[in-house]
Amino acid sequence: MSSTSPSQNEPRGKGRATPTRKEAQAARQRPIVQTDRKAAKKAARAKRDEAFARQQQAMVTGDDRWLPVRDKGRARRFARDYVDARWSLGELFLPIAFLILFVMVIGGQYPEVALTATFLMYLVIFGAIIDAFLMVYFLKKHLARRFTPAEIPPWTGAYAFQRIFMLRRFRMPKPQNKRGEWPQKKAAPTP
Repeated sequence: MSSTSPSQNEPRGKGRATPTRKEAQAARQRPIVQTDRKAAKKAARAKRDEAFARQQQAMVTGDDRWLPVRDKGRARRFARDYVDARWSLGELFLPIAFLILFVMVIGGQYPEVALTATFLMYLVIFGAIIDAFLMVYFLKKHLARRFTPAEIPPWTGAYAFQRIFMLRRFRMPKPQNKRGEWPQKKAAPTP
């Protein structure tokens, strides 16, 4: 029976000398200022432009991987879908406000018209704010049912509140559902 020891068949060591500390540190060093600053600037700009283009595309498609941190997450997606599914007085606020201001300017010669327009403007403002607060209240109830507190980012209610005051076509990220497509009626996501 021939017995060969494993040490005779396997090479010993790593095949090269261990570098000294000085050599290892020299190999890791990079210049603080690039030698070719124009090329470095051009590369940084190209990288930034690519990231911006990805983010803009995600704002249209709703791709969560490339959205800004403010818009990322399932809870924020749910809040956006909840706001986008409903009609609200908040999104009509800007057109109505411009119309009322126009009536006030035109009707400046008639104090009764200007007073009525001012009253209507305050009515629209208070109605939109009350509508938005009610929407945030019900949104928080739906979020609490569907997500754990750790999954809900802080200020999600304020996020939905500011979104409700934008016209639907100008909202970013773009709405991914139609009016009446309520996110709470969809199947609950599995974690």
